[in-house]
Amino acid sequence: MLDQSRKRLQDRYLSLGLGELAAAAVFVAVAVGVVMPRLDGPHASAALWSALVPLLVVLAQAGVYWLLARRWVEQAPMPAVLAKFYRVFRVLDAVVLTVGLLGVVTWLPDHLGAAVGIVALWVFGVVEYVNYFVVRLAYPLRRWPFMVGLWRTPRLVQDLNSAR
Repeated sequence: MLDQSRKRLQDRYLSLGLGELAAAAVFVAVAVGVVMPRLDGPHASAALWSALVPLLVVLAQAGVYWLLARRWVEQAPMPAVLAKFYRVFRVLDAVVLTVGLLGVVTWLPDHLGAAVGIVALWVFGVVEYVNYFVVRLAYPLRRWPFMVGLWRTPRLVQDLNSAR
C-alpha cells in the first residue's frame, strides 16, 4: 500500500514539476513572441523583463524541487545539501522580486494596458513565491475558498523543516 501511495505522489510531483517548467517556458515564449513586439521601446521591455525574471526564477526552482522531491517522497527527508540551496533561494528570491519591482516602477510604460499587464506579471511572481515559501495558496478551484484560509505550510517548507 505504501508503494502505491508513493507512486501516486511521485506521479503528482512529476506533473507539478513539469507543469511549473512548462509554465516558465510558455511565459518566455509569449513574452518574446507576442508581448515584446507590441511594446513601445526598450524601457517597456526592461519593465517586462523586470517583472518576468523573478517569476521565471521561482517557477524554475519550483519545477526542479518537485522533480527532485520524487526521490525522497514518503521515504526520507529532503537531503541537507538541497535544503541549504532552497533556504538560500528563499532569501535570494525575495531580493530578486524586490529588484524586479524597482525595475518595473522605473521603466513602467505609459500605455495603461502594458503597465497593468507588467504589474500583474510581477504580482503573480510574488504569489508564486508566497505559495512556495510562506503559505500554501494553490488548491483545486472548488476547494480553494475553504482551504486557503487554513494557512497551511507549503510542502517545500515542510521538506526544509524536516531536512537532515
